[in-house]
Amino acid sequence: MGAIKVKPKLKNGIVKVKALASHEMTTYDIAKKRTGNRDDANFITHISASVNGTVVWEASTSQFLAKNPIFKFQFKGIGKKGDKVEMNWVDRKGNTGKGKGKIK
Repeated sequence: MGAIKVKPKLKNGIVKVKALASHEMTTYDIAKKRTGNRDDANFITHISASVNGTVVWEASTSQFLAKNPIFKFQFKGIGKKGDKVEMNWVDRKGNTGKGKGKIK
């Protein structure tokens, strides 16, 4: 299971989030070169963020993200200082990663 470092900051009613997801992000081409089998490819396919149980951001991703990708997004109207932004990802093989950060 991988981890996500989450750094949310509140300013003028807008929460800005920077998150680093730890993942190898093996593409189909790299998997074929390494093992001869494209089915060994593994990359994040879905990532989401929530505050107090409400989803504030989500994305479907593909093999074209870099290793250990960084995500930046913002939202408003939900959350206050001290609340936690919780993030989760799922990769092609069903592995998961999660992390959380307190809004500052």
